Amino acid sequence: MSAIILDGSMVHYEALGRGRPIIFLHGWVGSWRYWINAMQVASTSFRAYAIDLFGFGDSTRDPLRYTLDQQAELLNRFLEEMGIGKVAIVGHDLGALVGFAFLKKWHTSVDRMMAINCPLEYDALTPRMKTATSTELLDLLSSKTPEATSALADASKTDPKAVTASFESLQADNLFPNVRNLGVPCLFVYGSSTPALTIPPQEKIDTLPMHMHQINLEGLGHFPMLDNPPQFNRLLTDFLALDSGESPRELQLKEEWKRRVR
Repeated sequence: MSAIILDGSMVHYEALGRGRPIIFLHGWVGSWRYWINAMQVASTSFRAYAIDLFGFGDSTRDPLRYTLDQQAELLNRFLEEMGIGKVAIVGHDLGALVGFAFLKKWHTSVDRMMAINCPLEYDALTPRMKTATSTELLDLLSSKTPEATSALADASKTDPKAVTASFESLQADNLFPNVRNLGVPCLFVYGSSTPALTIPPQEKIDTLPMHMHQINLEGLGHFPMLDNPPQFNRLLTDFLALDSGESPRELQLKEEWKRRVR
């Protein structure tokens, strides 16, 4: 177990590989643990880090640090203390929102970002998501396979106040309009069967700027990295292989992804 003390609070993280840095940010259910497979794949070319956000996994539980902006500050301080420069961010639901909150203030520190099953506004969340307890979220979002159950073993460590605070932050501040025109390449990935949110429809996809793109993975749920690791990891590898600054729209030129691109 690796940990760093940031402004008096402990932040747990794990790291693999060597090369350019990539940060994996978990969502509302679980911890860094469900990124293990994706980290192993990325670590062949990258130095892969996965962080437990405040209130999750083995990081400090502190209700005063649970807003999206404060979680983004955690990421900023982590990068500073670790001496990490420009990074790629892979964020899942809450982690993607934290990534956008980070982009809002420090977009020049981000080379590219993958946002997985991320609500672009509070109203995109389903009614059950807005009212579920942290235990109910696990039941709602997980596929309940043995692999998923193992990967989400840290769900019980979640402070429910951290989930509530993030929902309140999203409701108070719709982040996406603040970051859509910053020029950072961003790939939105949605499992077509996620019960957490309404997937952006075609008319919204058509309004995305040229440096942003959306891919829907048919038949996958809220945890595509667990539902179909080979498919998810191939998409992740292809996205990371793009040249710096290149639009993720280039991914649709690959025959293997055409059937998955709307």
